[in-house]
Amino acid sequence: RLSTSTSTQFISRSCFLFVAVLSNVLHCKMPIGFAEAERSAEAQLAGMQREIHTEDKLEYKFFPNYSQALKFKIKAAHDAHVAITEGPVEANPMYEIFFGGWGNAKIAIRKNREKPEVIEQPYPNTLSAGEFKEFWITWYDGAVNIGLDDNPTPFLSWSDPAMLNGQFFGIRTGWGATGTWIIEDNWAGWRAPATTPWQEIHDSPGWNIGPPAPVGTTQPTWVPTSGTNIPPDAVPGGFDNEQLYIGRASHAGSVTPGKVVPSHGVCYVAWGGAEHGIPDYEVLTGCNPSWIPVLGDQVPDHAFPAGTSETGEQLFIGRAQHGDTVTVGKVQKSHKVCYIPYGGQEIAKENFEVMVL
Repeated sequence: RLSTSTSTQFISRSCFLFVAVLSNVLHCKMPIGFAEAERSAEAQLAGMQREIHTEDKLEYKFFPNYSQALKFKIKAAHDAHVAITEGPVEANPMYEIFFGGWGNAKIAIRKNREKPEVIEQPYPNTLSAGEFKEFWITWYDGAVNIGLDDNPTPFLSWSDPAMLNGQFFGIRTGWGATGTWIIEDNWAGWRAPATTPWQEIHDSPGWNIGPPAPVGTTQPTWVPTSGTNIPPDAVPGGFDNEQLYIGRASHAGSVTPGKVVPSHGVCYVAWGGAEHGIPDYEVLTGCNPSWIPVLGDQVPDHAFPAGTSETGEQLFIGRAQHGDTVTVGKVQKSHKVCYIPYGGQEIAKENFEVMVL
């Protein structure tokens, strides 16, 4: 399924990744091209980025977030708003952060949609319609903090003795402005990681739903079901206007992992160039997996096997960004891609994440 061009691109990118890692180890100076490769490699390890467009419409688009931290770039003339909520709806309790409001002259935080704002900071020309501006927000340790670029020192901070458990964020633009956002999915804020970058298993907090399972309770189980009957401990894996769950189904001599869309009542699998909706399927339950960013056939040894192809090859669970979604699909190591079912098609993704336990 891979063209000669695709194979060449993969080999080239793998070589760049190796050279970038070697550069970090040796701490040596290298030509510009290799430095760019190093930055690309670091970006792959950090996680995926999503580009999202918002119209001149004061309605939030919501996405899950369990890191309590958000890093993004925004290109808008003014009035780019971020909401922090406990669910994917505009409802109290909630925080709202206004970037470039009041004539593109300030940044402010509002709680529970009540005026006046709890804190505000003059910031002339906050945003620009011609270039991206980068910001970050964290809401942990009893405070909402806002900062710029890669500077860990916030320029605006507000302590809240009744911090909400914000597990979703929403974005919007309005008052005559549209926006283009680039969201960094795997950003964990400024808290020190528990492991080194090479040991870290990326938890993709932007898409994992629910708290981590207690140590020693990981017991993955496939539960047969059909239609809209989703087990209460079903394992979430992605998001496409609603939570997607990890499923698998028999199709054309294969057992193929895919995405369960509750409102559709089927498990979608990618096979033979098309997306197939299977009404009788299995749902993964009883565990809290993690996700590791992967390029091509670099499937980790502890990846969770979830099915077999029609030729008997082992299949793994993967997921990848597609548009404004993160979609669950199948990883077939010999093909060096993750196939996701989307829009009636089987779509091959070279950059993806693999599920591990």
